[in-house]
Amino acid sequence: MTVITQLKNKNVLVLGLGLTGLSCVRYLAKQGLKFSVNDSREAAVNKQSFAADFPQVELTLGNWDHEKISAAEVIIASPGIDLASKDIAPYISDNCQVWGDIELFFQVLNANHIQLPTLAVTGSNGKSTVVTLLAHMGEQLGINVCLAGNIGTPIIDLLINNEHLSCDVLILELSSFQLETLTSMRAEGATVLNISDDHLDRHKTLQNYQKIKQNIYQQAQTLVVNRDDVLTKPLNVTNKQQVVSFGSDRPIKDQFGLGLEQDKLHLMFAEQALIAVDKLSISGIHNALNCLAALALGQTVGWSLAAMVKTLPTFKGLPHRCQVIASDNITWINDSKATNVGSTLAALEGLAKTKQANQQLILIAGGEGKGADFSPLTQVVNKDVSLLITLGKDADKLMSLTANAIKVDSLIAAVELAAQQAKQDDIVLLSPACASLDMFKNFAERGDVFTRAVQNLAKNVGGQLND
Repeated sequence: MTVITQLKNKNVLVLGLGLTGLSCVRYLAKQGLKFSVNDSREAAVNKQSFAADFPQVELTLGNWDHEKISAAEVIIASPGIDLASKDIAPYISDNCQVWGDIELFFQVLNANHIQLPTLAVTGSNGKSTVVTLLAHMGEQLGINVCLAGNIGTPIIDLLINNEHLSCDVLILELSSFQLETLTSMRAEGATVLNISDDHLDRHKTLQNYQKIKQNIYQQAQTLVVNRDDVLTKPLNVTNKQQVVSFGSDRPIKDQFGLGLEQDKLHLMFAEQALIAVDKLSISGIHNALNCLAALALGQTVGWSLAAMVKTLPTFKGLPHRCQVIASDNITWINDSKATNVGSTLAALEGLAKTKQANQQLILIAGGEGKGADFSPLTQVVNKDVSLLITLGKDADKLMSLTANAIKVDSLIAAVELAAQQAKQDDIVLLSPACASLDMFKNFAERGDVFTRAVQNLAKNVGGQLND
């Protein structure tokens, strides 16, 4: 029985009409299925346009429809929806199957006996960098890769366009929200890059967050583990699974790590020096570890280690992730994607290990902390940060990390203050440790505002900035 036949006999409800929800609606409608759609937002879609495009679909907007949720036998939920909320959880039947779009994708593949080699990546930080690097490697090696999940095109669009049939390897970035509803993936390789306080407003405890992240391991043949982060160590490993590790120490047999060779730090596999870290186009020790994770994952689908290493210097990284901005004689770094403590900690530690003794490091941080504990930043901020500039909803909480901190009202003001305090060759890092939605549309807009402000410095007399 294919998944489509199975769904024809079920009461199916799609919850949420963002990009993910709409992709599921398009797919299910293309199969001729009868189903319902519900979104709590009154203006989630234009009702008239939706009715014209999907006349067979019953749409409810403006509230969570408890009657429809209770009657559903299969719920396909968008990852942004908290299924544990009091408006949803009590109404989901014990017999209801709850899927996300990733689960729907693999249900279809498995039901049709389609084998698609898959690499899956999760973690609090670095996911997008690693999956994009994997895609870059694959393309350079002449391999047809599909990149999906929590990045780029919704995965269900691969089904709609039949693109999965032309993929040699599927590369998935998976968030904790997507992993909550995923049970049917069959990955050749999977990794939890790292785990730090994030999304605790939804997941409540670090232990629960860790358990959700490690769900990825239960659906993979080879587990790629970060030796530097005990929380990524698999809680359970079957005798059919293999474990490969990476870390910042010198590796042993069949593992990846970092080591000094001819007075230079190198990426290493066992005792084999692969490439000097200073040959990489992405900076920081955390990005060297991202490269090691990608190499380990690539090996699980049979990619040549030597060939992968050759592609590393040509990978330029992603915007808003420790991105150096061309400017004056100060090094300005846009790390706006650092929306949690772990990401900012990684950026600070990575820069602290490479900066010169006479360089100041000025940190701009703040925004919506999502209930995070900022205390893990205390040591590195007091040891390596010359000045902390805070802003946003949780500016005062960040101010408590160090006596050498100043609060400002805007990102423009933060850049202006940093420009006044920095001297030649100093580093100014925007790495907020917070979400952006208290002040910006998203992290990208925050990074763009920072970048424009820095680029405008040379255009404005006296360092006064205009946005």
